Amino acid sequence: MRFLPGQQPTTDLTYGDVFMVPSRSDVTSRFDVDLSSDDGTGTTTPIVVANMTAVAGRRMSETVARRGGIAILPQDIPVDVVADVVADVKSKDPVVETPVVVTPADTVADVLSLLGKRSHGAAVVVDSGRPVGVVTEADCTAVDRFARVEAVMSTDLVTLDAQRIEDDGLAATFEQLHAAKVQLAPVVRDGVLAGVLTRKGAVRSTVYSPALDAEGRLRVGAAVGINGDVAAKTRDLLDAGIDVLVVDTAHGHQDKMIAALEAVRSVDPQVPVVAGNVVTAQGVRDLAAAGADILKVGVGPGAMCTTRMQTAVGRPQFSAVLECAAAARELGKHVWADGGVRHPRDVALALAAGASQVMVGSWFAGTYESPGDLHEDGSGRLYKDSFGMASARAVAARTAGGSAFDRARKALYEEGISTGKMYLDPRRPGVEDLLDEITSGLRSSCTYAGARTLAEFAERATVGIQSAAGFAEGMPVATSW
Repeated sequence: MRFLPGQQPTTDLTYGDVFMVPSRSDVTSRFDVDLSSDDGTGTTTPIVVANMTAVAGRRMSETVARRGGIAILPQDIPVDVVADVVADVKSKDPVVETPVVVTPADTVADVLSLLGKRSHGAAVVVDSGRPVGVVTEADCTAVDRFARVEAVMSTDLVTLDAQRIEDDGLAATFEQLHAAKVQLAPVVRDGVLAGVLTRKGAVRSTVYSPALDAEGRLRVGAAVGINGDVAAKTRDLLDAGIDVLVVDTAHGHQDKMIAALEAVRSVDPQVPVVAGNVVTAQGVRDLAAAGADILKVGVGPGAMCTTRMQTAVGRPQFSAVLECAAAARELGKHVWADGGVRHPRDVALALAAGASQVMVGSWFAGTYESPGDLHEDGSGRLYKDSFGMASARAVAARTAGGSAFDRARKALYEEGISTGKMYLDPRRPGVEDLLDEITSGLRSSCTYAGARTLAEFAERATVGIQSAAGFAEGMPVATSW
């Protein structure tokens, strides 16, 4: 990446402070761009779901991996639960999606409580494992909440055979759904429900390549903290089958992190080891020397983070990524840009600055697939609660095993918002919708730079510095002026 002539920065920069200019390009289509990362994590879309309790769970992990990214399970989840989630994610099909399932004897209230767990907008009704109907939110409108599903479900089913999908291909399957005028159909193997496929899902599976391990299973990562028996927890996580290990603390450039990395390396993990967070070249060098393959960059840019306002510590994210990526590149290492992305342009700029992947947290909290429950704010808008991992709520969860006095003392100090409403965008309520938006913008950015790969993008991107008015000029106008 290079700056425009005469525009070498004299201050640190955020994503909003910079813009890209187009270069001569022979890349004629977005689909000619390969978004695979080269940092050893096996992702085909450079998006990592942050290890936040309100964001990364089994549904998020499965869905994002199916579209080429990877989710990192938080460090405060018990190891046995992590093992269960990893096994569940790795049991999922890379193409056929997991359905919401109810029985004919369930109630409308049961259906409505489950529909928000997935983006499909429908539940499959099964009897002895075989699909017998489909029920949607529209079917449940103005219906007694205690009515049985069998009274409202549609029994006019179009079903797809899993083997037939493999034999005929996704384009033919899409045409079958289109001809039948249905958006979703149950998928069966030997007559038993195996999942669902939507029209949009069929199209997506021709655009995205899933992030798969050596055995063809979906990838998922997990985090470990720097306290306690780090080696033992690392061993347990590796035994659970994780594909990426993240050694995580807010202030990564400290002796305790270096000791934790040494403990991790003593277990000889055969997966990429990520460590952070840091914002300086020296932080990169010290953690790389201690055993990190990938450095997580970002202090204070997250939507739920109050660190900069509380402590004055942090660094504008674009400059932090740029410096850290250059230092990592000299060592044959990589960086993840963690935090501060609010628009697809920010993802593109982080990758232009040299990040191999971009970590997304709060942006994904307001989706069907995040772990939280859906709430309605009284005006009809749906939202989920999100909170920072240094907030009182997160600290209380992490320290639940300590004494009451220790928990009370640690609760005095927090650097994150304990509750924030993350509204679902009615146009993009699912994480796949957001991935479509992000990757569409990113692919276009690559074509403007004349890059077919992310490595070429980081090499060819030309960036300029802009004023606040320049940033505002680029925003669309929702209404006439």
